[in-house]
Amino acid sequence: QVQLVESGGGLVQAGGSLRLACAASGLTFSDYTVGWFRQAPGKEREFVSASTWTTQSTYYADSVKGRFTISRGDAKNTVYLSMNNLKPDDTAVYYCAAARQVSIITTVSSYNYWGQGTQVTVSS
Repeated sequence: QVQLVESGGGLVQAGGSLRLACAASGLTFSDYTVGWFRQAPGKEREFVSASTWTTQSTYYADSVKGRFTISRGDAKNTVYLSMNNLKPDDTAVYYCAAARQVSIITTVSSYNYWGQGTQVTVSS
């Protein structure tokens, strides 16, 4: 059974940093595209970042480019999202997801597995 578990969310002031972690069981991230998404209250879930380890490709939404970094942990079943210079508009529940294809994809419907999410709140 596949399970994705996010951690690392919290409350931070604008300009601060957080690092989110996504731990997987039941799959190996190297065989998947791994994505981070976020959903703010009253808004649709939106793409943040994705990575494929096989092709060593990464991709970011314009709104986070230069501030967020997706990376793999030493274990192949852990992925991180490092978030710097956080802004109030970054406030959302952040989700980790995995897709059974090795290519950068940004659409919610293309991902097969999802975590429960972790709350990130950025105060002004």
